[in-house]
Amino acid sequence: MRRAGWAAVCGAVLLAAAAGGVTAALADGPADDPAVPASATSASVPGADSADAGFARDMAVHHQQAVEMSFVVRDRTDDEEVRRLAYDIANTQANQRGMMLGWLDMWGLPKVSSGAPMAWMGTAEGGHGSESGHSGHSGHGSGSGKGGPLMPGMATKADLARLEKASGERAEVLFLQLMTAHHKGGVHMAEGCVDRCRPGVQRDLAQGMVTAQESELSLMADLLKARGAKPE
Repeated sequence: MRRAGWAAVCGAVLLAAAAGGVTAALADGPADDPAVPASATSASVPGADSADAGFARDMAVHHQQAVEMSFVVRDRTDDEEVRRLAYDIANTQANQRGMMLGWLDMWGLPKVSSGAPMAWMGTAEGGHGSESGHSGHSGHGSGSGKGGPLMPGMATKADLARLEKASGERAEVLFLQLMTAHHKGGVHMAEGCVDRCRPGVQRDLAQGMVTAQESELSLMADLLKARGAKPE
């Protein structure tokens, strides 16, 4: 069953990569090329406050934390399953982050916003949690890069400090719990882009993120269960 889980995750990751991989090829294409999506043409560049730009900025920050947590746990456990999962998350989300920052460059839009994170979804969704918990809504960082409320699923400074101090199975369990919350928040954000972003490669990538991260959520639930733990 564990092998089937990895197969499903790998398939979902490949789907996400395929959805986003088109971006690199399109970014160099002429503006009047019919293969270039509307969001990539100078006549239809999204605004700085659009869902397209907001999602790219916020998800780039969200992905960066997932990459950081994955590198932390990789050095704190010898378990091959957890290390492989961490590598897959770090590799996939680092690549996707590069795509989203590339879109912002292509659109001539800032990579940070002075507004609250998640405003592109119609409401600022931070500010619900506490520094001691890891519901991911308060503590360190934000979509604006100025500190303040976090985006859905983001770990707090206290969470990250605990992960950095843990080792062995304790590090594995904590990573899986934190990443489960992180992925749930990421799915929520990606679904927001699917609903609000304009048709094109970014919305396709967001749908691929939903599929890939839901598969990884299922795998992480199995890994937690095998360790006598569950998501918090």
